[in-house]
Amino acid sequence: MTDEVFEPKEISPEEQDNMQEKIVDMDDAKLKFYEELRSKAKDWTNEKTGKFGGKLSDYLFLLPDFFILVSRLAMDKRVSTKQKAIVGGIIAYLIMPLDIIPDFIPIIGYVDDLVLLVLGLNIVLNDIDQKILTDNWSGEGDVLMQMQKITAAAEKFLDRNILQRIKSWLRKI
Repeated sequence: MTDEVFEPKEISPEEQDNMQEKIVDMDDAKLKFYEELRSKAKDWTNEKTGKFGGKLSDYLFLLPDFFILVSRLAMDKRVSTKQKAIVGGIIAYLIMPLDIIPDFIPIIGYVDDLVLLVLGLNIVLNDIDQKILTDNWSGEGDVLMQMQKITAAAEKFLDRNILQRIKSWLRKI
């Protein structure tokens, strides 16, 4: 495979609207329901798991936002074929039934998904314009700041073997 020389281009407002309609079709009522459900789930998690679990759940509640981000990147015309292949590998891992940490384990089961997604996005970010990433982000806060926080937390709290397995899986992509 040859490396492509890739020049980012602006997406017109019409193309951005088209892209968002394909990925997330949420009217105000659906969005309000989602935000209320998210808030209740966060409150319950904080109550049941304490400070550490609450902080972990804050990161895990970003997983749907990051999934939407990689889905949008997979369709963005400014993203090269090589980078779309990496994004496709990330999406495949997220939807695979087998994980490094099984998803049926409460709260912790999705940590590997989130960490792999963020580390994979870091790889993609090395070759694409940061604006493309921010154009496709619709989650809470600044996407780059969220990625830095998650990466730092993963390196601090995750078992080294698990972190190595995640990085190994990414290298295979």
